[in-house]
Amino acid sequence: MMAIEGIGRPFMEPYSRHVIVCTGDFCSPDRKGRALYAQLASLLQREDLLFGPDRVKRGETPCLGVCAGGPIVVVYPDGVWYGGVTPELLDRIVVEHLKEGRVVEEAVFHGLAT
Repeated sequence: MMAIEGIGRPFMEPYSRHVIVCTGDFCSPDRKGRALYAQLASLLQREDLLFGPDRVKRGETPCLGVCAGGPIVVVYPDGVWYGGVTPELLDRIVVEHLKEGRVVEEAVFHGLAT
């Protein structure tokens, strides 16, 4: 890999999970996915999940390829896909799944085989 002169290699602190929120118009009409993405930042801060060994990264994408049943939120490396996510459900996902390690089973529509 070639480095750009004068710029060192990037460095990122380790993180435990990566949460991806679909913000596209097909699965998330009325910009509900965008609102969830914004809410996620404050929930992660509230639950002390922005720093340290349990830190959670968040990302957004315009499409996860499902295009129905949204807003959709995916948690990796767990491979858990949540559908129909509301602000209340996102709160549960952050507390129960991300902080306490318990998947919110009734909201899961897809998961990676283990």
